[in-house]
Amino acid sequence: MEKLKPHTSYPSRPSQIISLEKGKLPPQATDLEEVVLGAMMIDKKGVDEVIDILNAEVFYKEAHQHIFEAIHTLFENSEPVDLLTVSAQLKKDAKLDAAGGEFYLVQLTQKVSSSAHIEFHARIILQKYIQRSLIKISNEIIEDSYDETTDVFDLLDNAEAKLYEITQGNIKRSSETAQSLVIQAKKRIEEIANREGLSGIPSGFTKVDKLTSGWQPSDLIIIAARPGMGKTALTLSMARNIAVEHNIPVAFFSLEMSSVQLITRLISSETGLSSEKLRTGNLAKHEWEQLNVKVKGLEKAPLFIDDTPSLSIFDLRAKARRLSSQHGIQLIIVDYLQLMTAGGSQKGGNREQEISTISRNLKALAKELNVPVIALSQLSRAVETRGGSKRPLLSDLRESGAIEQDADIVSFIYRPEYYKIDEWDDEDRTPTAGQAEFIVSKHRNGGLDEIRLKFIGHLGRFENLETFDFPTEIHSRMNDAANDDTFKTDSFPSADEAFGSSMNNDLSPDDDNDVPF
Repeated sequence: MEKLKPHTSYPSRPSQIISLEKGKLPPQATDLEEVVLGAMMIDKKGVDEVIDILNAEVFYKEAHQHIFEAIHTLFENSEPVDLLTVSAQLKKDAKLDAAGGEFYLVQLTQKVSSSAHIEFHARIILQKYIQRSLIKISNEIIEDSYDETTDVFDLLDNAEAKLYEITQGNIKRSSETAQSLVIQAKKRIEEIANREGLSGIPSGFTKVDKLTSGWQPSDLIIIAARPGMGKTALTLSMARNIAVEHNIPVAFFSLEMSSVQLITRLISSETGLSSEKLRTGNLAKHEWEQLNVKVKGLEKAPLFIDDTPSLSIFDLRAKARRLSSQHGIQLIIVDYLQLMTAGGSQKGGNREQEISTISRNLKALAKELNVPVIALSQLSRAVETRGGSKRPLLSDLRESGAIEQDADIVSFIYRPEYYKIDEWDDEDRTPTAGQAEFIVSKHRNGGLDEIRLKFIGHLGRFENLETFDFPTEIHSRMNDAANDDTFKTDSFPSADEAFGSSMNNDLSPDDDNDVPF
């Protein structure tokens, strides 16, 4: 009887922990790996096309990993890449035998005659690697999930971080030709013309939109202020204008207030009923009717609120991508940046480094989804100790200069009334009551300005500040118009528009003495 040979077990490499479960082979394309490596050794053009797409670990065969490492080393040192130089580099690294020897290198070069379609082949190799990585991560997640000593939220953070690393490390955009970019730009210009000059998402504030042309896709916008200035009120007013008036989907991530509190503030703003009345429910019959009628537009608005506390940048990215694919969101608002965490493997380091990571990833998210991201931020207490008008400065941004660096627009909210300042520091010394300033201090693609807005405190709402709030201004405009040869009657508002229908309808530019003060 034939004796059975004892079974010999071979240790598997740590990097390949993929089991052949149910007889399945890991995703691979070894034939394409051979073709790509052979093409790189016979044609310099092949090296140039795929050297930034691939890296050693994406190859399934260990021998191919060593060969690619040798090619990459030669490329980095600006040395020629061919059969002889690759062989010499492998000898130098003491990996020629592990790579299959010189005969195997010759075989690779004979499998292909040119580098045609090498980029297409390289991307298939990359896809197979991503599939193997997902299988590997899934196995690790399953194994970790059986460990009762591991915190479930740490599991979620680790899983999110691993998936994020695969995306960041391997999904790379290729360059585009000037021709294709020009076509895209012309199409965008046509769309802008159809939207009356706004190329981005309208904020609902006329002067802000004029300055920015709307919030632009892929921009990171920072809105910073001290506590109590109305950061949340301003962004809620914007979200309401965008979602209700323009029916544009908006995602609002609130780390500070609950979703019910936010929607209650929106209801107060929409109905004109104070937050105190809504909290107590002490409404008269006509106010109940007012509530039911005026919230109908808000109910139908494509506004999505997420109030997850201590949201990590990885969670935000996953949620935003989901909302983008399912609901087509075109604007993301984060309230506020300092309450976020880096999450995953980014927990080390000080708070400044963590904030830098968060702001950098918010910018990356804006570019990835091609939507504007508005992030609220706190200011340092230096504003409170400073004398004068107490207008915020870029240096007041809290915890990190990286916020200023990463942002396309940095803006501040300033309400002098908060500091018991009764008059603006302008020539007219106009009163500050019920007014705020939206200060654009950095604008990567446009100008800077200080824009005044109306603030309705008991409703938590910002609005456009009427141009003709003061009779002296109208008086000045009338005189200018009367002295102008090209004077037209529509260059200033009628008395009805400026003061109400009860005023004299026969008011003319010459009747200066009839203007009430």
